[in-house]
Amino acid sequence: MIEILNPAEVERAKVAGALVGNILQTLRSRSAPGTNLLDIDTWAKDMIVEARAQSCYVDYAPSFGHGPFGHYICTSVNDAVLHGLPHDYTLADGDLLSLDLAVSTGGFAADSAISFIVGDTRHPESVAMIDTTERALSAGIAAARPGARIGDISHAIGSVLRAAGYPINTEYGGHGIGSTMHQDPHVSNTGRPGRGYTLRPGLLLALEPWVMAGTAELITDRDGWTLRSATGSRTAHSEHTIAITDDGAEILTLPTWAPPLRP
Repeated sequence: MIEILNPAEVERAKVAGALVGNILQTLRSRSAPGTNLLDIDTWAKDMIVEARAQSCYVDYAPSFGHGPFGHYICTSVNDAVLHGLPHDYTLADGDLLSLDLAVSTGGFAADSAISFIVGDTRHPESVAMIDTTERALSAGIAAARPGARIGDISHAIGSVLRAAGYPINTEYGGHGIGSTMHQDPHVSNTGRPGRGYTLRPGLLLALEPWVMAGTAELITDRDGWTLRSATGSRTAHSEHTIAITDDGAEILTLPTWAPPLRP
C-alpha cells in the first residue's frame, strides 16, 4: 500500500516525528560507558508512555523476525546494524551504538535511527562510517522532490556509499510510512535514476542508509532479530522520516531540543 496524506494528516505526522527525534536525542545524551541496553529500552518506553504514544516495535512480528519483538527500541552495537534486540549488555568506552526508533501518535508513525560512538570518540574509521551514512541520507533527502522517482533517491544514496568504498546490501532499505510503520514503496540504498514510483506531495518515506565495513553480507543472531556483519566488522545506520512537499522534502524526525553541553 502506498499512502498519500493530506496536509492535515502531514501535520499530525510531524508530531510523531518530533517525538521520535526528541527521544533519540535524549537517549543519545544519556548513553555513556556503563549504560545497559535494557536501561535504554526502559527509558524509551517511559518517554513513549509519558507522551501517550504507541510503540511500533513492542508487538511487531514480521516474517523475518522471531517475534513479537517485545521491546521499544532497536539497540545495535558494533557489528550489529539492524533490529538489535535490547539485552543485558553494558556499553563500553568506544562502542559504536545505533538506535532505531519508531513511534505512532495521532494515528501516524515516524521512524528514525542514529549511530554514534559511546565515550571515547577517537575511532577515525567508525567516525568516517557514521559520517558516510549521514551524508548518504542527506543526498537521498535532496533527491526527494515531486516528480522525481524512487530510483533517484536510491541512486543518490548509493553514489555516496559506493564512493566511500562501502559494499551495499539490498535486502533491507527505506520504506513508505504513514498510518502504519512499514509501507510501500521500498527504497533501496542503491538503484538506477529515473526508475520506480513517482514522488507526490503527501508521500512519507523513511530513508535509511546503512553500511558494514568490508562486507555486504548479514547474519542473524541467535535471538532471531539482531542482524550483524558476517565478518564481525563495525556498522553504522542513519535514518529520517521525510514528507514530500510541493517544494521538496521536509525532515519530520529532527529533534526540537539540544542536549546540554558537556564539560
